Amino acid sequence: MDFDEKAQEWDNDPVKLERAAAVAAAIRNRVRLSPDLSALEYGCGTGLLSFALYRELGSITLADSSAGMLAVLREKIAASGTDHLRPMRLDLTVDPLPAERYDLIYTLMTLHHVSDVDRILRDFHALLRPDGALCIADLDREDGSFHGAGFDGHHGFEREALRDRLARAGFGEIQFDTCYMMRKPQGEGAREYPVFLAVARKA
Repeated sequence: MDFDEKAQEWDNDPVKLERAAAVAAAIRNRVRLSPDLSALEYGCGTGLLSFALYRELGSITLADSSAGMLAVLREKIAASGTDHLRPMRLDLTVDPLPAERYDLIYTLMTLHHVSDVDRILRDFHALLRPDGALCIADLDREDGSFHGAGFDGHHGFEREALRDRLARAGFGEIQFDTCYMMRKPQGEGAREYPVFLAVARKA
């Protein structure tokens, strides 16, 4: 998927807006948010999830590897008049870890694009302060029809397998909830794809 090309139209999709709002609500249900907390959104795209949460958090770093997404994000931040949202070009598969540490890290539909899941979970653990929270919203395991032919990422995740990977990376208090149901047209109808929210604490 070419995220740079899709960036300008990204926020025009009502499903993406609805999904971000649903994930934000699920995070609120599991994590006590506060302006005292610093946060990192990894794979932020145009920042839909952070814009749904920013009034309840302190400084937020919004990281993505797509220059096109970050360009749209910078325009949105400037238009919003907020002063605690900071965009960052970051790809943890190749870049060193940032020096800053965070109380909360969250991602939305990002993990299934990352080839080395175990490495990035370890990176998230390293980037969190003691007792920090990690929130991952992504697809349940599916048959490959969500993205279709040619997609080289993960076809979602089995929850128990991801729980084990989180535990091996050093996380505890791991909980899963279904937070959204995506519907995608297929043939003459539509197919549903559950989106989970996994919340874990740095042990």
